[in-house]
Amino acid sequence: MEIDPLTGFEAARVGLYVHFPYCLRRCPYCDFTIAVARRVPGARYADAVLAELRLRLEQRPAWAERPLESVYLGGGTPSLWGPQDVARVLQGVRGALPVSPAAEVSLEANPEVADAARLAGYRAAGVNRLSLGIQSFDAGVLATLGRSHSPLEAESAFHAARAAGFDNVSVDLILGVPGQSLGQSVADARRTAALGPEHASSYVLTVEREHLGAETVFSRRLRQGRLALPDDGAVVEMMDAVGEVLGGAGLARYEISSHALPGRHSRHNALYWTGGESLAVGAGAVGFHASGTGGVRTTNLRSTPRWLEAVEAGRLPDEERETLDAVALYEERLLLGLRLRSGLDLFALWARSGVTPRRTELEALIRDGFLEPVDQRFRLTTRGAHVHQELSARLV
Repeated sequence: MEIDPLTGFEAARVGLYVHFPYCLRRCPYCDFTIAVARRVPGARYADAVLAELRLRLEQRPAWAERPLESVYLGGGTPSLWGPQDVARVLQGVRGALPVSPAAEVSLEANPEVADAARLAGYRAAGVNRLSLGIQSFDAGVLATLGRSHSPLEAESAFHAARAAGFDNVSVDLILGVPGQSLGQSVADARRTAALGPEHASSYVLTVEREHLGAETVFSRRLRQGRLALPDDGAVVEMMDAVGEVLGGAGLARYEISSHALPGRHSRHNALYWTGGESLAVGAGAVGFHASGTGGVRTTNLRSTPRWLEAVEAGRLPDEERETLDAVALYEERLLLGLRLRSGLDLFALWARSGVTPRRTELEALIRDGFLEPVDQRFRLTTRGAHVHQELSARLV
């Protein structure tokens, strides 16, 4: 792991993202690349992931020049993947690429598919960090979100993770759910803190009116006027209250939506916030590598059948390939870097990107209480964090 000079934050510099698209159902707010299936072709999908990995390395051998510092199995519902298949994938990754002995290897799990035996299988396969998609401990909120697990199952999943030997567990919560009250969000934070995880994420529910040309159930209801989201003021109250509860339990907010014990932040997520490189395989997976003063972002075919067809025929499954110049990278680095509580060295970023310093705007944001200096960096204040995207746009 390295310390990013622009943020002063420890993060993986090279990581691997593996997308597992299969789910038992689609949640009404979900706009991720998923495939609903009653029977998951786990072995076939593992074969295809390793086949794509070989294709990616043939296309760009430079991926093997530096060791992976993080591996992230996301989805979808990766805990539907049999531990034996996950073990085979991780073994294949280690056979094809150098992997740091201290690499963070994460897997996302849903509480309804997270029994102790299954989780122990993942631990034996080499997974050392578990991310539990609990979302809420309130039965009504879970019903609104279309989640199939109960509050009791959520807690049982956490205890199963501990029984399986995981000493690095993250809990995901969602705020701003239709009908959710401040009291319910605080109760969720308190139950999370009582479990004692090493990490917690508190994401604000976002409902895109259209994503990738399609609507979610929530976006359709919003368009039809059948969905009422909490107003911005209520969401801000939830964010602050949840942060206070988690912080009181030692889970300090280190990024707008992320809280962790010291040294237990997500190093893979930090890779994205600090401009690292990510090799990505699986249906819909998005990867990035540097190229000259810019970079290249690839997005895999989002249709799982089409992705399988391409990979099994020996073809790269690219759906999109985007070349980013230095200015585009600057805009991303600014937007993502400012999410971190450690701040961002704006003058160094401006110099590196060849962008004219936005001194006047910077001074105004500090004067108005949205940014504050820390060492040689500038970070969002609590007030600024609530309007992060708007402030970032002012510095573009």
